[in-house]
Amino acid sequence: MDSRVSELFGGCCRPGGGPAVGGTLKARGAGGSSGCGGPKGKKKNGRNRGGKANNPPYLPPEAEDGNIEYKLKLVNPSQYRFEHLVTQMKWRLQEGRGEAVYQIGVEDNGLLVGLAEEEMRASLKTLHRMAEKVGADITVLREREVDYDSDMPRKITEVLVRKVPDNQQFLDLRVAVLGNVDSGKSTLLGVLTQGELDNGRGRARLNLFRHLHEIQSGRTSSISFEILGFNSKGEVVNYSDSRTAEEICESSSKMITFIDLAGHHKYLHTTIFGLTSYCPDCALLLVSANTGIAGTTREHLGLALALKVPFFIVVSKVDLCAKTTVERTVRQLERVLKQPGCHKVPMLVTSEDDAVTAAQQFAQSPNVTPIFTLSSVSGESLDLLKVFLNILPPLTNSKEQEELMQQLTEFQVDEIYTVPEVGTVVGGTLSSGICREGDQLVVGPTDDGCFLELRVCSIQRNRSACRVLRAGQAATLALGDFDRALLRKGMVMVSPEMNPTICSVFEAEIVLLFHATTFRRGFQVTVHVGNVRQTAVVEKIHAKDKLRTGEKAVVRFRFLKHPEYLKVGAKLLFREGVTKGIGHVTDVQAIAAGEAQANMGF
Repeated sequence: MDSRVSELFGGCCRPGGGPAVGGTLKARGAGGSSGCGGPKGKKKNGRNRGGKANNPPYLPPEAEDGNIEYKLKLVNPSQYRFEHLVTQMKWRLQEGRGEAVYQIGVEDNGLLVGLAEEEMRASLKTLHRMAEKVGADITVLREREVDYDSDMPRKITEVLVRKVPDNQQFLDLRVAVLGNVDSGKSTLLGVLTQGELDNGRGRARLNLFRHLHEIQSGRTSSISFEILGFNSKGEVVNYSDSRTAEEICESSSKMITFIDLAGHHKYLHTTIFGLTSYCPDCALLLVSANTGIAGTTREHLGLALALKVPFFIVVSKVDLCAKTTVERTVRQLERVLKQPGCHKVPMLVTSEDDAVTAAQQFAQSPNVTPIFTLSSVSGESLDLLKVFLNILPPLTNSKEQEELMQQLTEFQVDEIYTVPEVGTVVGGTLSSGICREGDQLVVGPTDDGCFLELRVCSIQRNRSACRVLRAGQAATLALGDFDRALLRKGMVMVSPEMNPTICSVFEAEIVLLFHATTFRRGFQVTVHVGNVRQTAVVEKIHAKDKLRTGEKAVVRFRFLKHPEYLKVGAKLLFREGVTKGIGHVTDVQAIAAGEAQANMGF
């Protein structure tokens, strides 16, 4: 990670050299090159046909991997050809983990040829037959006219194909919600998930709060989860149509799980824990139009960059501001995103076509950052965000998913509950492997470094029963009469065959993002590694006596309270007051269970 990210944490280090990213990427409606998910194509023979400057004749060549398929036409294929096309669709759906995008009227090399109306109608009919064969649904995202050596109007059609994999109940995407206090995070989620606009005084957010003091102050202090569903046709499924979460899950083919995090600086440790432990696919950074980049906004942006979480930006409360104020806030965001520490390309979304483009660009390029401007009171541009979320594909490919599922089971314990008539329940994320009802696992490490045997009695995802849990999925596991007092946040439940190792001393390669003076041996910080959150002391700084802001080093840490389960290569973030740093674990000093308390100095 570039040490220039430290600027976003209020650091005083001087930014390094290097040019900022160029101008804002504007999504084009009737046919900007980004319209089909690729960078700007080349002009054939150095010019555009028909004189339409917004209609380049090329897209990037079709990739063998990924979930985007180009088809010139699909008119009356033979039976053999039809079966081949069905097999091809299955492959694209597998690559997109249940979603694929078909560009009809485009050659494999990316040339935008287009089809006459009759040919397009026949091609869409064939595509519908193919989708029926594999049990999928299709939705036309958009149509565009192109000019290609013809006096007849020719069109390109972009189609979304969606099929819930046979081994899943629905497609799942986790979105962490970041932003300064009072920027409208909980209100926006209330509007999206409840289906009713806010009254301007925070009515929409009341159903999201978990504690009385949150209702009284209007400020989130804990982590809460809200769900928004989309059916196979891309229609919104939320609490306005369904009474319970179970009904939303049953009616949805795609589920967006929002992780509502705290915006106040006092609860920064909770926000960091939510980002490191719940493994969000991407983040939504909310910025109030009338205040701009204020409070913890810059710090939350820095956290997303440090943890390499892709993010998009929503500018809220546009109903309270003049148009010039909104434009000033957007320009401010664009300047920050283009800084050397960010290297992002802003993409302002102003139409439905832009939203489709933004979703595809966001998934393909980590540098593209869509920006939405909307109001939770008037509902202005709220539909554009829904279109974006509906089309946004999974950000991890099927090969990575398969590799994780082949590994031994590892479940991170993030939450612990006691449920009447059910017993002890733990919530968290399955990092690797597969977990089924009835599996025998071990949980730990305890204070003395031991792992205890337990049995998974039942599994729930989004408050709906589930028999099998796969790598990358979040869920709650019922453990029956297992003693809750033996559990704590930061533990892991793993397969007994894993023979897990624990440590109280570990080394990490770090970058000191900000520190007021010098970072020395004996300094105590709170370390976040995945779901682990514990105070550690700096035992040694290799090859140096001290560190200053922006400097790198390999540092040895020792946990103060109890041993933890860490893996080499895991991302690390530490903090103490205004002191902050990032890095990754390079070495762990494994200890046996009986040696744990001795190594902790007990």
